[in-house]
Amino acid sequence: MARLLVLRSAPYHRSHLSATATFLLSPSNSKQPHSASASASASFPSTARRILLPSPLRVPARAIESSPGTTKQEPTPAAGEGEAQEPPPPAASAFEVEELGWGTQLAVKLRMLVAPPWKRVRKGSVLNMKLRGEISDQLKTRFSSGLSLPQICENFVKAAYDPRISGIYLHIEPLRCGWGKVDEIRRHIVDFKKSGKFVVGYMPVCGEKEYYLACACGELYAPPSAYVALFGLTVQQTFLRGVLEKVGIEPEIQRIGRYKSAGDQLARKSMSNEVREMLATLLDNIYGNWLDTISSKHGKKKEEIEEFINSGVYQVARLKEEGWITDLLYDDEVMAMLKERVGQKDKKSLRMVDYSKYSRVSKWTLGLQGGGEQIAVIRASGSITRTRSPLSVPSSGIIAEQLIEKIRTVRESEKYKAVILRIDSPGGDALASDLMWREIRLLADTKPVVASMSDVAASGGYYMAMAAPVIVAEKLTLTGSIGVVTGKFILQKLYERIDFNKEIISKGRYAELNAADQRPLRPDEAELFEKSAQNAYALFRDKAAMSRSMNVDQMETVAQGRVWSGQDAASRGLVDSLGGFSQALAIAKQKANIPHDRKVQLVEISKPSPTLPEILSGIGSSLLGVDRAVKGVLQDVTSLNGVQARMDGILFERLEDLSGENQLLLLVWISNVTNSETKTAWAINFVEKDRFVGGSED
Repeated sequence: MARLLVLRSAPYHRSHLSATATFLLSPSNSKQPHSASASASASFPSTARRILLPSPLRVPARAIESSPGTTKQEPTPAAGEGEAQEPPPPAASAFEVEELGWGTQLAVKLRMLVAPPWKRVRKGSVLNMKLRGEISDQLKTRFSSGLSLPQICENFVKAAYDPRISGIYLHIEPLRCGWGKVDEIRRHIVDFKKSGKFVVGYMPVCGEKEYYLACACGELYAPPSAYVALFGLTVQQTFLRGVLEKVGIEPEIQRIGRYKSAGDQLARKSMSNEVREMLATLLDNIYGNWLDTISSKHGKKKEEIEEFINSGVYQVARLKEEGWITDLLYDDEVMAMLKERVGQKDKKSLRMVDYSKYSRVSKWTLGLQGGGEQIAVIRASGSITRTRSPLSVPSSGIIAEQLIEKIRTVRESEKYKAVILRIDSPGGDALASDLMWREIRLLADTKPVVASMSDVAASGGYYMAMAAPVIVAEKLTLTGSIGVVTGKFILQKLYERIDFNKEIISKGRYAELNAADQRPLRPDEAELFEKSAQNAYALFRDKAAMSRSMNVDQMETVAQGRVWSGQDAASRGLVDSLGGFSQALAIAKQKANIPHDRKVQLVEISKPSPTLPEILSGIGSSLLGVDRAVKGVLQDVTSLNGVQARMDGILFERLEDLSGENQLLLLVWISNVTNSETKTAWAINFVEKDRFVGGSED
């Protein structure tokens, strides 16, 4: 069966910001027609005052509701409109502290006494969390590698009132996540400090993203030999057209939308003016937000901060001189200081509990099990596929048939008063996205649904979000990119080089449109190919316009394949409110007529359970990590059938998880595919199965 070329994109777009500030480019989706005015009229109580209590059990009110304290969005007119839209729902109430009743205090103490060994924490302990590398928006099992954003945030909340925890020691190293997740964690650090406990940061490697997070700590230390690279932010794109030409592969790409960048990696040798404009705007948003935050932290003007950065900051001593960090100390010196601070007088090392162990301490043990009403949380993270591939690895993304089953379970249950759909996805299979969109709309007909965007909700990810009546995004969530790109590989020259022949017998004028990769398209085929892309774009754009209560002309001004930051998307009607998970929860409670100060129980519908493959993969990782990356590439390639709704990039998204040497090894392996009989057969096998073909609706 014929296919179109799949323009494979990285979930975290391989445009990079310095200091691992990765762009997450993705296409857009919109919202249900009935949601715009309803969500805009929501109202919330003013910020409640903080209550300081003498009791050792001081509990953040609504601690079970994740982090509050999001930025209130001002109403701005949508693009193409002369009048301002109704204001979105205000931000959630600020972090509060309240005292547990004596009965609850007694119950908590008893639970701590009888807790199993893996959940016990010694009194006077310091919670030690190391934030580095990739941070997933999904929950993790104990057998999973990497960090989980919801578990990190929950640890901050639990530690805020746990009488056994004296404070937090936060190690911050190079991060591989988007700015949306960083803002969510930073918000929790700020909220935790309101509990009266200390949070001390330690930063051996300092880039823009690491400092942005670390400066929220009450104190910040670095070793005298710390690596510092505060030079500013960059964005970059890579292009493969020249490489493909050298090996005899000619891509034929149809891009619909002036800003459509998906496919450029294959079709172009340089950046288009439109894409340059789009990326420059995104970079301005991120850098401007960084300057605003740092200048506010230090009580200086933005111009002063920018002048300091432009001087080229690579010496950690300069950070101390300018007051950017508290002092220069080694890790053991910081721990010795903390040991004295918590009053530990024995000769043993500092009493600490690490992230992994503390994640196993349940909220129930600490009296945070929530109230009677239940709100379901459905997490959708990663690339979108319709069915599970034989090569699927644990936590391999969004599998539509599985997510649809969960959505239907929630829809049919009467115990859930509302639903939060948490999305962190660059998109994927367009058909799968549409099927999930339909199920989310049906769900929204039965109970309130709020979409909460993390780092990225693009293309298929936004396709899902637009089915919800209300969409909440972080200021720097990447979204939009309402556009279409389709294409196919012409492998004629490659086949000639490897002496491979392919002949087709067909019936029907256009039967070979997607099957014939051994020749260029005929003029009539090329015309049909373009019309098909134009039709796909019109369907995407019109559905987005309907979902966001815009007319087609208004949607066209924000479509054209353009990627927006959450802040810009909100001002153009693609997003309703700015904030994190707590903002989405506050709106969900309001829509479900649950009083804002009433505790609720959050039920994780997508909560993982350890499987044997996951346990085995966790125990025995791969040699140099190369086989894992190869398996991921093969999985992505074999799953790319039909029209895709995803972001830019092809095949290389897995490389970020490898070291430089391992990236080189994998790229050498891929580039030498046609240099041996075995690898040539492997390549031809996929070509014959049309696995390199498909379309991308970005």
